Amino acid sequence: MPELVSGLPFEMHHDGKRFFNPDGSQARGPGAVLRWKLTSRGEKSPRFLADVKQSIPPRTVEPGQLLVTLVNHSTVLLQQGALNILTDPIWSDRTSPVSWIGPRRHRLPGVRMEDLPDIDFVLISHNHYDHLDLPTLRWLCSKGKSIFIVPSGVGELLRSEKISSVHELDWGHTWNFDGTAISSVPAIHFSGRGLFDRNKTLWCGYVINSQSGIVYFAADTAFGGHFAQIRERFGPPRLALLPIGAYMPEWFMSPIHMGPKEAIRAHEILGAATSIAIHHGTFQLADDAIETPKQELLKSLPPASFLVLGNGQSAYIP
Repeated sequence: MPELVSGLPFEMHHDGKRFFNPDGSQARGPGAVLRWKLTSRGEKSPRFLADVKQSIPPRTVEPGQLLVTLVNHSTVLLQQGALNILTDPIWSDRTSPVSWIGPRRHRLPGVRMEDLPDIDFVLISHNHYDHLDLPTLRWLCSKGKSIFIVPSGVGELLRSEKISSVHELDWGHTWNFDGTAISSVPAIHFSGRGLFDRNKTLWCGYVINSQSGIVYFAADTAFGGHFAQIRERFGPPRLALLPIGAYMPEWFMSPIHMGPKEAIRAHEILGAATSIAIHHGTFQLADDAIETPKQELLKSLPPASFLVLGNGQSAYIP
């Protein structure tokens, strides 16, 4: 049976009403949003890039193996032995509360939904529309096999949509299941799906510890001291999934997102054997164009152990 364990707590991050980043970082307010929209000119992206070769992942991999498939954005299929884990899944055409407006996809998902293997765990990092996509979650729930792991406060939304097998984790809490431990860890970000729910629910990253080693899913985060905390508590990961996109303009985005150069620094601080870039290449959510984060990462000469996969590409992690 699954077991929920409260580990050593991280720094206080709730004031009794709302969650907050312990280091003081916070998303910019309405005045800064207006300044951004009035003064900034976003880079132009192609309307659609028809360069994705969709792949069909195996049902399982061998014990001890770790296979990673980038689906799109922050959606990654992690396959560790007989265990299949999906992070922040989104197959919708737009990241929006409605289907007819909002940021649209510029690339296909790298795996068709119907070609997914059975998914054991779905990890949701926070409630923003590009990370918590209800149509996708409802489809996954209809398959009846997945356990949904979410940050504190997010479970109510999923249950209201009749999505079952939902379990909430606070930072420092661990969900143990059949030799795999999934721990919620800090991220520097914020939450909200409307005008009045800012920071009412938590945001997080995850550390997965199994016989295949340690995997760290950073999700959405700014650069900060939590990377050193995570390495100290869990050890250097075999694999880190690190965001590189939606970082321009830096004066506006740096409190909530890190860019390519900071991702390389995070890779080094974590001591990750391998890192893979996420949160880029599918939706343009800031001023950086679809291809800019990847191009800037490569210009920064990342180590060979920092990989950039296209949608649908897979890599066996040594």
